[in-house]
Amino acid sequence: MGNKVALACEVCHSRNYSTEKNTSNSERLEIKKFCKICNRHTIHRETK
Repeated sequence: MGNKVALACEVCHSRNYSTEKNTSNSERLEIKKFCKICNRHTIHRETK
């Protein structure tokens, strides 16, 4: 079972997505997803 993390858009900093992360991985998660605020695909990074 993983930890829940929120993903924030790198451009507008809105938290659009939430996902689970592997507990043994200490790196920050980065995924390219669609941001409805920016209306384009941007990198979303893990927030605390």
